[in-house]
Amino acid sequence: MITLGKMIARAAFIEGYDVKMSELHGLSQRGGSVSVQVRFGKKVYSPLISKADLIISMERNEALKNCSLADKETVFLINDHSIFSPSFQDKKLPDLKEIKKEISRFSKGIYIEQATQKMIEQLKNPILAGVYLISKSIHMGLIPLKPESFLRAIEDLAPKHIDLNKKAFQIAKNEVK
Repeated sequence: MITLGKMIARAAFIEGYDVKMSELHGLSQRGGSVSVQVRFGKKVYSPLISKADLIISMERNEALKNCSLADKETVFLINDHSIFSPSFQDKKLPDLKEIKKEISRFSKGIYIEQATQKMIEQLKNPILAGVYLISKSIHMGLIPLKPESFLRAIEDLAPKHIDLNKKAFQIAKNEVK
C-alpha cells in the first residue's frame, strides 16, 4: 500500500496539486495492516484525514477497519481477497455479504473487485492487484487524476516492473466502459 500511496501522490504532484501523504505500517512486518492516507488539492495543510472520499482496501476485512473514516459520501473499492491470519483460525471472519451490509451503512457506494484473482489469472502476479485497483478507480472517476499522470508515476516509482504494471493498468482500463 505504501508504494501505491506514493504512486497516487506522485500522479497528483505531476498534475500540480499540493500533496500530503501519511503512512502507518508499524505491525506490517508481523502480518498487520498498512494504512496510507493521501490528500491532494489546491492547498493541503495536513496529511491526515478525518473523512475519506475513497477507501481502497486490498483485503476485504481491512475495509471494515476503515469505516471510522467513512461517511455517506465515501466510496469503497474492495479487493475480494482474504488473507489468512493464524490469530483468526478459531474465529469466523465475516463473509463478503456481511461486510457489504456493514459498510453500506457508512458509504455512498461499494465496488467489489477480484483484483488479486484477476492478476494471478492474467499476469501470474498477485502483487499487481494494487495497480489494477488504482487504475480502475482512476478510470471510474473515483480518483480525480488523469490516467497519463498515473502511468508516469508508475514509470517514476517502479521502472524495473513498468511493463507488468502497464499491463495491469490496461486490464483495468479495458474493463471500464
